[in-house]
Amino acid sequence: MRLLIEQSLLRGDERHHAAADFAEVVTEFGDVLADLPTPLHHARVIEVADRSAAAEAIAESLAEYTVSQDPTNLVYPVWQDPDVLDTWFSSGLWPIGTLGWPEETEALKKYFPTSVLVTGFDIIFFWVARMMMMQYAVLGERPFDTVYVHALVRDEKGKKMSKSLGNVLDPLELVDEYGADAVRFTLTSMAAMGRDLKLSTQRIAGYRNFGTKLWNASRFAEMNGVFGAPRWQPGDDLSATANRWIVGEVARTRVAVDEALAAFRFNDAANTLYAFTYTYCDWYLEFSKPLFDTDAADETRKVMGWALDQLLILLHPIMPFITEELWGLSGDRAKMLIHGDWPTYGTELVDPEAEAEMRWVRDLIEKVRSVRGEMNVPKSLKAPLLRVSLDDAGQTAWTRNEAIILRDREAGIEGLTPTDAAPKGAATIAVEGGTFALPLEGLIDAGAERARLEKSLGKLEKELGGLQGRLRNPKFRENAAADVIEETEEMAAQKGEEVARLKTAVARLAELG
Repeated sequence: MRLLIEQSLLRGDERHHAAADFAEVVTEFGDVLADLPTPLHHARVIEVADRSAAAEAIAESLAEYTVSQDPTNLVYPVWQDPDVLDTWFSSGLWPIGTLGWPEETEALKKYFPTSVLVTGFDIIFFWVARMMMMQYAVLGERPFDTVYVHALVRDEKGKKMSKSLGNVLDPLELVDEYGADAVRFTLTSMAAMGRDLKLSTQRIAGYRNFGTKLWNASRFAEMNGVFGAPRWQPGDDLSATANRWIVGEVARTRVAVDEALAAFRFNDAANTLYAFTYTYCDWYLEFSKPLFDTDAADETRKVMGWALDQLLILLHPIMPFITEELWGLSGDRAKMLIHGDWPTYGTELVDPEAEAEMRWVRDLIEKVRSVRGEMNVPKSLKAPLLRVSLDDAGQTAWTRNEAIILRDREAGIEGLTPTDAAPKGAATIAVEGGTFALPLEGLIDAGAERARLEKSLGKLEKELGGLQGRLRNPKFRENAAADVIEETEEMAAQKGEEVARLKTAVARLAELG
């Protein structure tokens, strides 16, 4: 008994060890046995139920040793701590433990089972699988039916963020600098399934500018009396083609966003809204300017306000702050945007004829802009557009939208002139149902412009050759990281497109002599 008391075997601090099996536990207690006095250091480690059983086991083994003097009869008992629960095992109870289980609470009845679990791929086995098995074992029911595995956020080079590397981007600091909406939209737009998210401050800054564009569009609407005007309602007749077209664009966007959200493709939802915002701001607002001077002015204010409202509603889940602010400023509202109803209209609002007509107008304007940009034509210079051939649908589209087309500053079209054939050196522009030509002679110094483009072309071809050589090298593909190979392929494709564009431009200039 003196040994038991002196060695604190009956009282005092306990020694804790954790291991996969009992054999490893025995090894962990080796240093304890070595420090015990003779003959206790010969004791065998055995497992008992608890502290009380340990005391009895030690007493019995000492009694036997007193009689036999055989140290192999001595034991060193250990027992499992009854209060220990494996971290992931206890986490397996999360779907019900947080709701008051094992009591039959109202929260448990209402929220179990749930629908969607959001998690990272690195703990699917540790947590998700255990939750699934635990709920079936305890309640005989699945805890959720869908698991959304989100991407891991890395730095812009694809490296894991680490304080030692100095590449950690603090979300709170990003919010302070760029705003919560810009950070939220950035993360959402990049949240593609199966891919890690490469985050950079440049990308966040870009989406902050996106928010500014939305604000400027609202300011334009306010300046043109839209905020105080009633909103267009689905089913009301519309006379202006541009108004019927934007209504259809809103409808297609709503359908695409809903489909993306239902499939957990949050990046597709964000990118769809991004594209529509630019359609609304860069095209519809420009198309609307001549309409304010026509009989369709009131109609245009109604449609512009409705389309802006729908954009704010659809963007609200991703950019809640700027949309809520603009919602409150852009009209008298019965309730806040966060409490608003989600739209249910669909493609029944699409007008195929208006869609085709405005697509034709956009195509013509974009192609004229592209030619002028390739040829480095000064924006201050306007030029006539030559009509080489045009079918009835194209002529109707031009007639109805001539004011819109001629108003576009970047296209710089002075007017439409019929001709039987494109003159030498003119840039040919093909659109659906017709062909136009843009005469370049007199607009630019053909020789100087050709020399500039050929110099740029030579540089691009050299860069493209280097990228293609790297991609053809088997060692590069074997040793380079997957993201490096992907980035190189994207750069090569981009350079290839630029080379093709410049070759076309050089060929056009060659015709000028």
